[in-house]
Amino acid sequence: MRFEVLGKSPAWTDSGGACSGYLVQEGATTLLLDCGNGVFGKLRERIDPFAVEAVVLTHLHADHVVDILPFAYALLYSPRERPSTRCPLYVPPGAHDRLRPMVDCWGPDHLLDSAFDVREYDPEDVLEVGATALRFREVPHFTPTWAVDLRTPTAASGPRIVFGADCAPNDALEDFARDADLFIVEATLAEPEREGLRGHLTPAEAGALAARARARRVVVTHYSDMLDPAWVRTEAERALGGPVELAVEGASYET
Repeated sequence: MRFEVLGKSPAWTDSGGACSGYLVQEGATTLLLDCGNGVFGKLRERIDPFAVEAVVLTHLHADHVVDILPFAYALLYSPRERPSTRCPLYVPPGAHDRLRPMVDCWGPDHLLDSAFDVREYDPEDVLEVGATALRFREVPHFTPTWAVDLRTPTAASGPRIVFGADCAPNDALEDFARDADLFIVEATLAEPEREGLRGHLTPAEAGALAARARARRVVVTHYSDMLDPAWVRTEAERALGGPVELAVEGASYET
């Protein structure tokens, strides 16, 4: 399975960058995990967007969903022949009714449902998209959010990629990512939120969470180019007690 970074920025984009968006490819199956600001253009640089078999969203914050809009326009109005079936768009439970007015207010009525076959995934079930099986675990954030475990459907105990989405320090993700072959974990903050609810991790907290999960390979993402990448890596590695990779656009990882 191949996991490629299209965008890794937090809620504000890096200079010339894109927010959260990742290509997952297994055999002939290609899916897009999250679709934040700037991701659709990055997607077009890599592959034909009409070849995407499904889009999966972890939560409805703008930096994870905004480019559903240009994606929808491309599917409906590009000069190319439209696919015979709508691309499945898998969203969290209860998210369809929240996402529809967001997208439709930016474009013509019924834009979302005209372009995509919108389906709410059940976090208690395994979602199979072609040669990829997805499992979900809710993690604490400012809005309902799900981490994702990706593997081949026939490999119940085989290689696993775990994407932690956005989250505060928590035990749920530690348990969910236990012994993951590849763990992609966010590190948005230079220091913890000073007040109110927690919703993100620092690099040190990301490294510590990965250490407790005993992840075999760790990639830190969702950090800003306003932070020194050497500092991000050092903080995460100190807490992990081992090597950490930093997500950069265009990087890919295989299991």
